[in-house]
Amino acid sequence: MRIGELAQRTGTTPKAIRLYEARGLLGTVARAGSYRHYGEADVARVLLIRQAQALGFRLSELDGLPHIDTAAGWERMAQLVAGRRAAVAQELARLSALDAQLALLEAELHTCDTLAVPVAPEACAAPSTLAVAPPAHNPAQFGAATKAGAARFTAT
Repeated sequence: MRIGELAQRTGTTPKAIRLYEARGLLGTVARAGSYRHYGEADVARVLLIRQAQALGFRLSELDGLPHIDTAAGWERMAQLVAGRRAAVAQELARLSALDAQLALLEAELHTCDTLAVPVAPEACAAPSTLAVAPPAHNPAQFGAATKAGAARFTAT
């Protein structure tokens, strides 16, 4: 089959297939004159490349793909997948911790809302484990403005 049919069968473009070939991801492609001829193995490889990209792999990570039909090729791909799964697990843990912090903040906001009176945030806050430090107070930064404001109120 020619490049257009391969592109159509795999849901990609001829330009992408040429890129895969240029990067060595398709191995050696048969040619008849200036035309490339692809087989079913190429269809499987392009589909695997597209699946890997959909799962977050970069083309540069797929170097060993032309040798995937060997034990070493399968082992390399298995290592890539294991590494990706470990990264996903770390991200899930980070997102879970973020979700817990958001739930605490939401609970504090609902507590304040049910009090329905203007109060200091500390009065309605549930005990929190949020790791948010208050902004540092720098007295020198506000000293001049505070003295000027105080003088204005005492002058009347």
